[in-house]
Amino acid sequence: MLNIESIRRDFPILDRQIYGKPLIYLDNAATTQKPQCVIDAISWAYCNVNANVHRGTHFLSLQATEMMEAARENVRDFIGAESRSGVLFTRGTTESMNLLASSFSDAFIKQGDEVIISGMEHHSNIVPWQIQAERKGFKIKVIPVTDDGELDMDAFRSLFSGRTRIVSVTHMSNVLGTVNPITEIIAESHRRGIPVAVDGAQSVPHMKVDVSALGADFYAFSGHKIYGPTGIGVLYGRPDLLAQLPPYQGGGEMIKRVTFEKTTYNDIPFRFEAGTPDYVGAIALASALDYVRGLGIDAISEYESQLTVYARERLSAVPGIRFIGNAPEKSSVISFLIDGIHPFDIGTLLDRLGIAVRTGYHCAEPLMDSFRIPGTVRASFSFYNTKDEVDALVAGIEQIIRMF
Repeated sequence: MLNIESIRRDFPILDRQIYGKPLIYLDNAATTQKPQCVIDAISWAYCNVNANVHRGTHFLSLQATEMMEAARENVRDFIGAESRSGVLFTRGTTESMNLLASSFSDAFIKQGDEVIISGMEHHSNIVPWQIQAERKGFKIKVIPVTDDGELDMDAFRSLFSGRTRIVSVTHMSNVLGTVNPITEIIAESHRRGIPVAVDGAQSVPHMKVDVSALGADFYAFSGHKIYGPTGIGVLYGRPDLLAQLPPYQGGGEMIKRVTFEKTTYNDIPFRFEAGTPDYVGAIALASALDYVRGLGIDAISEYESQLTVYARERLSAVPGIRFIGNAPEKSSVISFLIDGIHPFDIGTLLDRLGIAVRTGYHCAEPLMDSFRIPGTVRASFSFYNTKDEVDALVAGIEQIIRMF
């Protein structure tokens, strides 16, 4: 069991007041708050080991390099990857997916080929493939989403053809909270010899992820969504596949030798980490993962599941509410509309009560179009949220309804 009162003391920002009201932060799908240990790790690194990594022979550089590579090993262990060489540090899930779309397309996709994504993808798993499709002349196929907010798996199976080159899907929808059947998706794809990339930005903070057990060929997530700093993320890739991909960017670190006639590229993972990496961010990300380990990801998942069920039950009694996303497999996210009130108005008025929720289309505009709505109000939960905060959310919405 989690000691929520003790956990909340680890997050300094939760003591803030907004417009004279205690902060109730329910926008965790956008970014999570940071525990003091992560804030301290950033400060400690800049005060004690600030030197460029992999470049120098002096003490600080060697120590910073050692700590960054220890962070890589930390990530490898956290996601169950078999090899540290398959763990690439990026700026976040968005850069991870751009890197993958660019390098994979250059290596394996030709004009007339096909890529499968889903109708519930974040823009960061749509637009990078569209950019490459315009360059390479391949086609993007989309797995439909049912009215309940689930992937249509029969339709998914029908999308494969002899030209399919990769499937790229989210593990958990940032809008619907739907947890997709990734194991089944990967198995169906692998039976046809097709690799799978998974956007794990929403899943990694809320459930145990083992990329080896899943059989994922690529898996991406962001540090800032799992209590780490902004500007650091991860792309895991099967080393044998990564070794076949060309670099995404050029510069220092990703080379072995440069002449004006030819450049020889570095081994993985360094081939994909051009320039000075965010070694301080990597060190702080390791601190965040250690914090999550200390609480226990299974305990986190269980608590957040109970809190989400409680919130759904309480919100169900609100007059005129319409939930967007009713899949049986859900986690940590509730999106909804209230009859006659624009989502933006609800979000703005809740903010005056100190309650932070997200409104709009949540970087998933095609999904909103499929539901024929302009956006939603989204409440997304973390292990530091409480039932009292859920009650305050419901009371705030009821107050807004009375105003309208």
